[in-house]
Amino acid sequence: MSTIIYPSPIFGPIHSRRLGISLGINLMPSDGKICTFDCIYCECGFNKDHRTKTPHPSRERVAEALEAKLKEMQKDNIHPDVLTFAGNGEPTSHPYFAEIIDDTIRLRNKYCPEAKISVLSNSTFIHRPKIHEALSKVDNNILKLDTINADYINKVDRPTQPSYNVNRIIADIKAFNGQAIVQTMFLKGTTEDGLDVDNTSETFVAPWLEAVKEIGPREVMIYTIDRETPDQHLKKATREELDAIRDRVIALGIPCTASY
Repeated sequence: MSTIIYPSPIFGPIHSRRLGISLGINLMPSDGKICTFDCIYCECGFNKDHRTKTPHPSRERVAEALEAKLKEMQKDNIHPDVLTFAGNGEPTSHPYFAEIIDDTIRLRNKYCPEAKISVLSNSTFIHRPKIHEALSKVDNNILKLDTINADYINKVDRPTQPSYNVNRIIADIKAFNGQAIVQTMFLKGTTEDGLDVDNTSETFVAPWLEAVKEIGPREVMIYTIDRETPDQHLKKATREELDAIRDRVIALGIPCTASY
C-alpha cells in the first residue's frame, strides 16, 4: 500500500490546492505517524502501519531547520505563500507546539514577512488554553469538522481518544470568536467492510451547515480526496456536489472555497 510519510521537521515547498506555495513543518518523527485520529482517508496511512521508533523533533531542531530552509529559499528567490504545520499526524500534540509557533512567527517575520502561517489541526487539543492561545496567533487556524454525526466520525475519522465529543469540538471552535477556519472532507464510496461513507447527502449536510452557522468561522474550506487512501474503496465527491455545498455556506454569509 503506497502512502506518504513526510520528512521531519521541514518538507517542501509543495503546491497546496488551498494554500498556494507551502513550506511544510512536520512536528512528528520522520519514520512514522502519530495522530489522535486514524482517518480512513489519511494520505499518511493507518496509525498501526506506521508506528514510530524515534522521538519528536525538538523545538531547537525545528527552528534550526526552518531557518536554514528559509535562508536557502531566500537565496534562490523563492517566496512561500504559507508556512504550514502538517505532516505525519496532529501538530498540536507536540509537547512544545506553543513555543514552536512563537519561533516560527519570529523566523517568518525575519525572512518572509508576507507569508502566512497555517496550522492544519483535527481540533482534538484546542480545548487546552496553551494550544488555543498559540492557534490564536497564527494567520490560518484551520480546524477539522467533517460532520457532526458521531457514528460517522467513529467510522471515518476514528478518534483514538474515547473522550472525543463532537459537540465539545464545536464549542471549542466557536470559542475562537470567528478567527477559525473550518475544514471539511466530503467523500463517497464504502469502507473495506462495505460501510457507506457518503457524507454529501442532506442527512449530513444540513446538520453540518447548522453547526457551521453556530460557529461563525472566518471561512470554510471543503475538499475531497486527492491522493491514494489507505482504505482503497473510497471515492471522490463530485465537483457538482462540492459546489452545491459551497454555495449553501456562502448563502450563510460565510466565505467558502471548494477543492476538487
